[in-house]
Amino acid sequence: MLNRVQPAGILDGLTTAIITLDSALRVTYLNSATETLFSVSRRHVQGQALSAAVPHLTEQLPRLKRAIETGTGFIERELKLRRPGDDAGHDCLTVDCTATPVQFSGPGLVLELLPLDRHLRISRDEQLLAQHRASRELIRGLAHEIKNPLGGIRGAAQLLEREFPDSEHLEYTRVIIREADRLQNLVNRLLGPNRLPQKEMVNIHEVLEHVRQLIEAEGRGALSVQRDYDPSIPEVRVDREQLIQAALNLARNALQSLLGVTPRPERPMITLRTRMRRQFTIGGVRHKLAVQIDIEDNGGGIAPTMLEKIFYPMVTTRAEGTGLGLPIAQYLINSHGGLIECQSRPGITIFSIFLPLEQSA
Repeated sequence: MLNRVQPAGILDGLTTAIITLDSALRVTYLNSATETLFSVSRRHVQGQALSAAVPHLTEQLPRLKRAIETGTGFIERELKLRRPGDDAGHDCLTVDCTATPVQFSGPGLVLELLPLDRHLRISRDEQLLAQHRASRELIRGLAHEIKNPLGGIRGAAQLLEREFPDSEHLEYTRVIIREADRLQNLVNRLLGPNRLPQKEMVNIHEVLEHVRQLIEAEGRGALSVQRDYDPSIPEVRVDREQLIQAALNLARNALQSLLGVTPRPERPMITLRTRMRRQFTIGGVRHKLAVQIDIEDNGGGIAPTMLEKIFYPMVTTRAEGTGLGLPIAQYLINSHGGLIECQSRPGITIFSIFLPLEQSA
């Protein structure tokens, strides 16, 4: 015989958050997905007013009340839900919301909330990777086109220098050679490392401690570097030098944003944070375990118009910057099957490195 499954058991198996409300907008039921999405306990919120049970839905109360009174539901795509008072969107959720009027012992409402943040992040990551690959291919093509004539120009200048060692034009040939060498170095930096990662088992906290010491030395006491490490993270199979370079590029970017902003924060600070992530998707590939490395600063933040372009080569907001630090860091982490993401708002910027842990086996 087939085992009978209770309706509540079926609803608890869904990934869509389900909330049922009575005519006074009190919670009569919510499933496990709702508990996970809003970090609430059904045992504590049962019978409570929706605004107290799930504060994220407070702004939707007039609309939900109108749906019950008129018996007309609605569907809202990519609805942003914020806690009351969270004007900056620190705790914002994005969902597809469907409200359906029903009759229980009286008029009521069923809310279906499909979380979209994970799907939007996966889509954003895939777009970021595609843009990065396209820009890499373009740069490689341009670099090779530039390197060939550069070699010819430099060689011709050297020949002129040998043919006329006492010429009054010797200074000009040396300028040509010096500038050709400078362009050659720039092209090499654009191309990034010319070797595959030499992977070994590495303690990422040892890497971050090395980066911390370098940043504190460069900061010369002008800022503090805080640590928030997860000691349960195992060793990761990576190229130690490349991971140091990627993390150092991000940390230096944070350092420059702190010391270059006007006015400076009262307490300039960089935070190095590590966390384990389970069932995490990186670039469209789902991993059972991943490590997250956050490099956070409390500077002025990155303008929204720049946020989409910061990983492009030669894009920088500093007059003395080359715009190569972030693209090179992204390339190094991509070569390990990982990804770098950035989120920023005034007063806080976080660069997050995500690395899969399966390769540690």
